[in-house]
Amino acid sequence: MSFEVQKEGQYAIVNTKAEKLHSLNAPDLKSELVILIKGGVKNVIVDLGDTRYCDSSGLSALLTGNRMCKEVAGSFILSSLQPPVAKLISISQLDSVFKIVSTKEEAVDMVTAERI
Repeated sequence: MSFEVQKEGQYAIVNTKAEKLHSLNAPDLKSELVILIKGGVKNVIVDLGDTRYCDSSGLSALLTGNRMCKEVAGSFILSSLQPPVAKLISISQLDSVFKIVSTKEEAVDMVTAERI
């Protein structure tokens, strides 16, 4: 699997270990997000620090996770976007849909602050 999941008390961090998030591995990410959220995790942080390319399948998986977190009154946060991925999200006008922060630590702080 090209993803690493770290569950904490209030959230889970999904680290993408794939350089490319595309049609071959996006279904795996989507499945992981569905399992986490249906399993009771409300807040998900996706660390895209290792991902330098994303296609529409990858965006679809991220949008699914975002929608599911909203349905359970949770937070879905993207962190550590590489410039090409950030540009794709911006061009797709999804930067107004996703919560995006620079680092994983900022995402953790955001989740913690939202729960207080």
